[in-house]
Amino acid sequence: MEEQVWISQAAAGDPQAFAHLVERYEKTVYHQALRLVGNQEDAADVAQEVFWKAWRALPTFRGASSFSTWLYRLTDNACLDLLRREKKRRGDTSLEEESGLSLAQQLPHPGPSPQEQLEAGEQMSALEQGLAQLSQEHRRVLVLRELNGLSYREIGDILGLSEGTVKSRLARARLALANYLRDSGNFSR
Repeated sequence: MEEQVWISQAAAGDPQAFAHLVERYEKTVYHQALRLVGNQEDAADVAQEVFWKAWRALPTFRGASSFSTWLYRLTDNACLDLLRREKKRRGDTSLEEESGLSLAQQLPHPGPSPQEQLEAGEQMSALEQGLAQLSQEHRRVLVLRELNGLSYREIGDILGLSEGTVKSRLARARLALANYLRDSGNFSR
């Protein structure tokens, strides 16, 4: 309920209420952006852009979807816009080459021991490489489902797809990722 009050107050122009919403969702938006653009600075820029757009568009937010779903959609669109601009500006280079760091190197690795940290790093690196091999449509649906934990309906709302299309893209994305990981020696059945 508290979130609905903040949304209403922020839509009426209350910056303090909007600050509460930003505080609640800033990490989520940033991490989604980081997973999609693969660069910390770009992810921070995307997050800033998303909240700026959200502030300006909040009076038109109708609540047809949840506020978090709306933010995911804004984030996804902002990431796509940035990737398109960067692709045009730099040519078609991988995100890892652009940032100089892989996603696995940018994110903290769980695990209490150095051995577990090394293994986790290798797994994340393999996953990062596998995600980079997927088409943009497959990567987007996989990130939203597996990393952000969204429902099929929420993903469909964000991407403008039916639940059936989301499920089929997700199945194809998982299969493509599993095939890549198996072929690269990082996954066995």
